[in-house]
Amino acid sequence: VQLVESGGGLVQPGGSLRLSCVTSGIRLDYYAIGWFHEAPGKEREAVSCISTTDESTYYSDSVKGRFTISRDRAKNTVYLQMNSLKSEDTGIFYCAMRPRVSSDTWDVLPRWEDWGQGTQVTVSS
Repeated sequence: VQLVESGGGLVQPGGSLRLSCVTSGIRLDYYAIGWFHEAPGKEREAVSCISTTDESTYYSDSVKGRFTISRDRAKNTVYLQMNSLKSEDTGIFYCAMRPRVSSDTWDVLPRWEDWGQGTQVTVSS
C-alpha cells in the first residue's frame, strides 16, 4: 500500500491549490481517504475525508466552505481543492486511508492506517 501526496507549494493569502493523493496497492472503492494538516509546532489535525460507500464527505470547521474533497476512482486519486487559503493553512498536508469511516470518528487520527509522506503548503505574501 502506498499513498503519495503532491500539489503543495507557495501561494499568497486568498490563493488556491489542489492537492492530490495517489494510491497504489489498494482499490480505492474499499477505503476512505482523509486529509490532515500539521501546522508548524502543532499537532496533526484532520481536515477532510471522503467515505467509501456513499461518498459522504466531512470537513473540519476551519476549512468548511473553503476546501473540497473529491475522488477519481479511475485514477486512484483523491483531491483536496483548497481555496481562500490563509496563513494558518501553512504546514504539511498528509493523506491517509482506512477501511471505514463514520461521522463521529472520521477525525480520530489513531483510527487512520497507512499514511503518505506529506506535501508542504506555505501561504505567505
